[in-house]
Amino acid sequence: MDGKNPLGEFLRARRQITTVDQVGLPRTRRRTPGLRRDEVAMLANVSTDYYIRLEQGRERNPSARVLEALARAFRLSPEATAHLHALVQPRKLCDEPGGCPDRVRPDVRRFLEGCDHAVVFALNRRLDFLARNSLATALFQGLDNRDNALRLTFLNPAAREFYVNWEQQAHALVAHLRAVGGVGPVDPLMKGLVEELSAGSEDFRRLWARHDVRARTYRSVSYRHGEAGEMTLHNEVLLVGAAAGQQLVVGQPEPDVSSERAFEALGRLAGVRTGRR
Repeated sequence: MDGKNPLGEFLRARRQITTVDQVGLPRTRRRTPGLRRDEVAMLANVSTDYYIRLEQGRERNPSARVLEALARAFRLSPEATAHLHALVQPRKLCDEPGGCPDRVRPDVRRFLEGCDHAVVFALNRRLDFLARNSLATALFQGLDNRDNALRLTFLNPAAREFYVNWEQQAHALVAHLRAVGGVGPVDPLMKGLVEELSAGSEDFRRLWARHDVRARTYRSVSYRHGEAGEMTLHNEVLLVGAAAGQQLVVGQPEPDVSSERAFEALGRLAGVRTGRR
């Protein structure tokens, strides 16, 4: 999904978007934003030459101690720190023969389809839509590229109107893909998806190059639906047990009048009653 030097690419991206204010260094005049290599080396207590070798790919096996020092230098989150370690010691994405499952278990599908008070859909780790309930079907109805959340966001011009805060949504999805995509043996489908998005969207290329790593567990997303109107849903992201990489997204309207009215209108389009019981 990335080049032949993923560790170096990650370190370079982090260095270029980390500011002196974030790491407590004095402000100085500089040609480009971000940190200099010697500043990162100082913060991580390694030599500048050694850090340069890491970025250039001439040193590919730093110790766990060095990786932890780099994580502290960049103020990485626990998720991003785990990703940094995995770049040096790749982990398997799942243990199932033939790769991670892309089919929703019958009991999970029954639960999903039985939910009539929430927008519910199932995703795999590539963010393909595997199943939707009737409310989710109504929410995404009429949009192209709705087979995959990333294709919808980056390859469908209508997404910029559909997502009220498009940039925030796009950034969150790319960071989530980094977090769940893994860095072990290359999944050809994942690789193909990243190549397709990179070829078709300058915005995806820009965000992918940041190497942000953050899995979504919950967040609010605001939608502008052509018929139901504008609504904000609080989305909880739930992992599906015994199905590596699968997740359920369960979205309920935020407790404001406009979101609740739009959600009720969405229910009428879906043919379900969404009023409180």
